[in-house]
Formats: sequence, C-alpha cells, structure tokens
Amino acid sequence: MRTGSLIFSLLQVPRCKIHSLANYGEEALHGFSKAYGNNNSSIRLLGPRIYGLERGLNTKLIQRLIATRAEGSKQTTCNTKSKINKDEILASATAKVNRTRLDQSQKILYPDVQEIAQYENLSDLVTIIVFDLETTGYSKVNDRIIEIALRDLKGGENSTFQTLVNPQCHVPNSRIHGISTKMVNIPDVPRMEDLIPILLQYIKSREKQGGYVLWIAHNGRAFDAPFLIHEFFRCCAELPRNSLFLDTLPLGRELIKSEGRNLSSASLVALREFYKVKVDGSAHRAMVDVNTLSQILPMLTYDLKLTLSDLIRKSLNISDLINAKKTKKNSY
Repeated sequence: MRTGSLIFSLLQVPRCKIHSLANYGEEALHGFSKAYGNNNSSIRLLGPRIYGLERGLNTKLIQRLIATRAEGSKQTTCNTKSKINKDEILASATAKVNRTRLDQSQKILYPDVQEIAQYENLSDLVTIIVFDLETTGYSKVNDRIIEIALRDLKGGENSTFQTLVNPQCHVPNSRIHGISTKMVNIPDVPRMEDLIPILLQYIKSREKQGGYVLWIAHNGRAFDAPFLIHEFFRCCAELPRNSLFLDTLPLGRELIKSEGRNLSSASLVALREFYKVKVDGSAHRAMVDVNTLSQILPMLTYDLKLTLSDLIRKSLNISDLINAKKTKKNSY
C-alpha cells in the first residue's frame, strides 16, 4: 500500500457502552466498537502539509520544524563522543560518586504505579494511548524508528497520530513492514528530532489535567517502550514523566493459561485470529497494528476480568523500564 494513502478513521464508541475503553470504567473493559468515516480524526505527518490540527496543535511550530531543512545539515547529537580531557575525567568521577543520590532523586520524580492504582475516578486521570513503532531493526542503540502511530482510545477529534520518520540511513528490513529507504529518506519526511516537539504537543493535547498517560503496546516492555525512550534520549529530549507503559504480551500469555482457550501463542497475529478482528492493511505497519490492538484490548481485558486499576498496577514508569534493563544487563 502506498504510504500517501495510508490513513485510518476514528474508532468511535457509543456513549451507552459503559464498559468500553473509551469510558475507562473501573469495571471490566470491553464493548469497544468501531465506525469509520470521520476524516478529521487523524493527524498524519508525511510531509510539510499537516493534517488535522484543529485541536490546539501549534501549526507554525510544526511548519517551522518540518517545512525546510538546509541541504547537508548535520544531525543533532548530544556530544557524547567529545574528546576526553582532565576536566571531563574529574567530572565523570564526581558523577559516579553522586550516582546513588541521583538515582534516588529520580525515583521521587516518577509516578508510583501502585499508588496511582488506588486513586478513585481513574477515568478522570488516565489517558490511554495505544502505540506502535516500525524500525530499521531490533537494536535501540544502532537502529532507528521509521514509522510511529498512536491512538487515544477515548476517541474524539484528532484521536490518532501517524507518520513515517526519516532515519537518515538505509532501511535493511523493508520486506517485513514494506517501508523502503526511498520512502523515508526524503526531505518531506520528518526526522526524529523534528518530530519529538510535535509528538509531545499531541500527547499534551490528549492528556488530562494533572493526570497520567498510559502507553500500551504489544511486546512494549521489551521493544517499543525502551526504543522510544532511547530515541528521545538520543535527540536530547525526555518523555513526559507522567508516562506509564503497559505491555499486552503478558496479558496474552495469561489468556493462554486460562482454561478452555484455544490459543496457539500470545502474538498479536494469534490474538487477532482468536478474537476474529478484521482490519484493513498489512500487518507490521504501525497504524494497522495499533488498530488491531485497539480492538483486541477490550476483549482481552474483559476475558481476564481486568479493571483499569489492574492495568495501572501492571504498568511501568520510565524509571522502572530503565532500571529493569540495567538489572537484566548486570545479571549476565
């Protein structure tokens, strides 16, 4: 499918469905239904023209970031490979001495998921965003994001966000997702450093005042979440600290263990077939996978009898994800 034509309508939810994900009830989350046809429901960045910016997104900022870039401009870096001198060695030693103190202060700055799960009226605090990434490979250090898609399950105008991302490198695995080097390595496709301010503004436009954003992805803990965090770090940026991340892969494994479930694996494809979910487009394209998971999630949580509070308890904050990776690495 040509990239220029890839755009999806909002999955609308009738207000009478009190168990739906759009209402974020404390009851089991289910009853999610779809109705296509709202052309203003998506934000799509595939070039300098921006679609669906009626909801407070700064058009001038976006046009300034994406519209034109000087030919041969150098990619923004964090200067992590600067030449080491005596002052830097001293600074590094000081940083190591204070590392424990810094780690402790970080824990205070990030939300406690167990504490949040006890809040009343979670639906007034939590924004649920289903997201998916396509990348040039599996290494968050050496590979780059080439497509990102998000959907706010509450719906409404501009509830989805989708764009290709210019990795400024060769795309070796186009056979998997169908995204070629020529599709993304062009001036009209934003680089990650150009995209981050726009993405942050989109998230800000969807979140609730004083609340939290629950990012949900399939295999999100091992892949999507750390990849996204690292890409923000590489661009000298930071995801909002009110972000929580939930991986639905363990939920699929819980479903396999439950009695009477004829489910071969916990993969997104297997869950899609199990729940008889139909979507337009090819798998391993970001918005297709987001739409798939958005329809699976209500049925999955309903079968597992999980409330929004349960999902929060199973989530991780940014610090948890980073420290989990460090612990795993140090255990080898």
